[in-house]
Amino acid sequence: MTASDPDCLFCRIVAGVTPGHLVVETDDVVGFLDTRPLFPGHTLLVPRQHVVTLSDLPEALLVPLFSTAQRVADAITSTLGAQGTFVAMNNVVSQSVAHLHVHVVPRTKGDGLRGFFWPRTTYADAEAEACATTLRKALA
Repeated sequence: MTASDPDCLFCRIVAGVTPGHLVVETDDVVGFLDTRPLFPGHTLLVPRQHVVTLSDLPEALLVPLFSTAQRVADAITSTLGAQGTFVAMNNVVSQSVAHLHVHVVPRTKGDGLRGFFWPRTTYADAEAEACATTLRKALA
């Protein structure tokens, strides 16, 4: 397992080589907006270290990753008008980027999200950066 993989999109975002709408950065974890969110504010949290699946995640990174997920979920509900969040992780199957990532998705009652067929959307111009800024401020 390497510290980073130059062929990995998420490692390139963590390194600042590929742009992303960053939401949170810690010594161990980086969070950024999903480019095809289920709802505005849909955040992906990744360990800075390149790991592919939950089984590969070193025990020392469990608390940093999931405590950051907890903080982001709280920020989403306190700043974006969400009533709750959906927190999920795919391992291998449906894992579109082979770098462990936790989805923190804003939810509201009646938002139409049902089962596991989820229509993706895109951000309007400047909407992603405004959303990322709001969350960054809440997490500072």
